[in-house]
Amino acid sequence: MLNLPASGLADVTIRSLASDGSGVGELPDGRIIFIPRSAPGDKTRVKVTALKRRWARGQLEEILNPTEERSSPLCSLYDKCGGCSLQHIPYSEQLKWKGRFVVEALSRIGGLEVDEVPVTASPHLSRYRNRMTFTLRRLRAGRVVAGLHGLDRPSHVIDVKSECILPEPEITSAWISLRDNWGTGARRLPLGGRLRLTLRNSKSGIDLLIEGGTSAWSPEALMKQVPSVSTVWHEPSDTGAIELVYGKVHEDIWVGEKLLLVGDVFLQVNRAAAQLLQEYVIATSGSPDSAVDAYCGVGYYGRQLANSGAAVVGIDVNGAALTSSCEKRSGNYPTVQGAVEEHLSNFLPVDLLILNPPRSGLESTIPLQILDAPPETIIYISCDPATLARDLKRLGSAYALIDYEAFDLFPQTAHIETVVVLRRSENQ
Repeated sequence: MLNLPASGLADVTIRSLASDGSGVGELPDGRIIFIPRSAPGDKTRVKVTALKRRWARGQLEEILNPTEERSSPLCSLYDKCGGCSLQHIPYSEQLKWKGRFVVEALSRIGGLEVDEVPVTASPHLSRYRNRMTFTLRRLRAGRVVAGLHGLDRPSHVIDVKSECILPEPEITSAWISLRDNWGTGARRLPLGGRLRLTLRNSKSGIDLLIEGGTSAWSPEALMKQVPSVSTVWHEPSDTGAIELVYGKVHEDIWVGEKLLLVGDVFLQVNRAAAQLLQEYVIATSGSPDSAVDAYCGVGYYGRQLANSGAAVVGIDVNGAALTSSCEKRSGNYPTVQGAVEEHLSNFLPVDLLILNPPRSGLESTIPLQILDAPPETIIYISCDPATLARDLKRLGSAYALIDYEAFDLFPQTAHIETVVVLRRSENQ
């Protein structure tokens, strides 16, 4: 039984960071405790908020003796908003810890011997996001709260106006204008207790995607008051289908290519850092004769390889993404709409397999398909070190890890993008 004062407080020295950005220390009984907003070297007083058999979670009450490796958060909402987790850590230290997060996952989960993972810094440390999603909740008496989820309270919404340091300035301006003009109780938005509002900035303007609410809604009254938003998409709760309800489809230029931004087509949120990542992937791809670009999205990698002479197949479940490019389609790059696990085996083996799955990683049958007809080289692009490590372990001894690098697409948060290059083992 943990012996704490009646106040539930304990003095804890922070020794490291967890992969979610929380500080890690020990309670008097030896249990590990995770404390958001603390930094390695801090001597803290914390309130225990959750107590498990082997670990606990705490709330930072006081910094008794701060480490020198702290910085002042730029956002006034940082102490209660869950959008960022590392603003109190200097950026050079953020990069070091993110590299360690990847090493820890690859070693502990993947069973791989990796001493250090290089991390490429983001060219911009704030105002880098070209897309932001806010949650709007309608409360009683016509009250509305709209912003980001609370720290350690994911069901709670923190009201955000212009405080957030992550979005590009154009998005912040559009968000302020939306808030000022959606009316009492957000009556100019679709009916519904909870809405997700995503603003995306592109070369041709800002679009708004509204998820939730009823389909019986017209955007005209709101859009007349918010000229900075020129396109509106809506995915009503009662239909589940995304439709264009105002304006026209925006075009964007992404790494020199013109794209159509239809609905929720995915692009990385950090344009400058994403370009560095994409250039690295293409440089490490070599000159394959055949390739599969799995989870290809808008198909940047597949088109680049096809233009270099490779025969490439792209696979993605999002049909809008597959048709988003305004570039002339190469006969060397056909695409298939559908789940990767349903189609991948039809195109293996190949010289090169590019995998760029969502945060959940590969569906469980995909490693089996790969091992059944193994490509010579695999490039795996991951936004979650833990699922990356799990999937690499599933490939077992069939592949050797020959190169890896992380890219910081998400400064001020604990998220990190990692690229690993695998080569088929000689005994396979």
